[in-house]
Amino acid sequence: MHDAVPPAAQVDAPSAAPPDQRRARLRAEVWIVLGLSVGQSAVYALVRLLDRLTRDVPIGQQVTTLNPSQNERPWLDLIYQLLDVVFTLVPVALALYLLSTPGRAVLRRIGLDLARPWRDLGTGAALAAVVGIPGLGLYVVARALGWSVAIQTSGLDPHWWAVPVLILAALKNALLEEVVAVGYLVERLGELRWGVPAIITASALLRGTYHLYQGPGMAAGNVVMGVLYAWYYVRTRRVAPLVVAHTTLDVVAFLGYTLLPGPVLEALGIT
Repeated sequence: MHDAVPPAAQVDAPSAAPPDQRRARLRAEVWIVLGLSVGQSAVYALVRLLDRLTRDVPIGQQVTTLNPSQNERPWLDLIYQLLDVVFTLVPVALALYLLSTPGRAVLRRIGLDLARPWRDLGTGAALAAVVGIPGLGLYVVARALGWSVAIQTSGLDPHWWAVPVLILAALKNALLEEVVAVGYLVERLGELRWGVPAIITASALLRGTYHLYQGPGMAAGNVVMGVLYAWYYVRTRRVAPLVVAHTTLDVVAFLGYTLLPGPVLEALGIT
């Protein structure tokens, strides 16, 4: 008979660990996952904000470029862009792996499955509208007050692959932020017995912090967005609509920058 589990294996099983030890491991895990992803971005954003605030040029006259070109040769630029998408998603895969448990699909656990695609698409579109329209107004106001840098949402030259790459970049951002900063973080903080208000606050502040490179005004707007998204996830345990909403917002921003006429972009304070 070889079906019995040896005593040593029973002792070493994660489920047999004392509660305090398990919580300590979970806290370490959270710091590692965040340090490899959006937490790292938050630290860099803080340093970049410090850099901007200590320059001679006011922050309202500074510019940041999203999705910059990474090589002057188009074929190498494409390779770099695709590699960035792939390796940015590795922490997402890690978070999903760590959340997985035997006998329970991790995508179903955080609501990233296709159980209700049309409802998720509709909810995501509604969330995008609720966030996007006031967000654009906030950006215009923040630019007028000098609380935000000018954001160029695409630094890519008009190659044949630019639009597909920008769409992939939008999806990449959505998966990274919503899976890690919402789905994963909410699940793990819940296991650490944080209260719901504290969980929502932590997720929202994290989102705002890694957007500080855009200036205080846009960071504050992202905190509000983070409260809404974390609250929605806590209530529904579905991250798919958040991914849809985030992808939609970024696609509109990235492609709008490449398609809208210059005078319109200038009127919005984008160039």
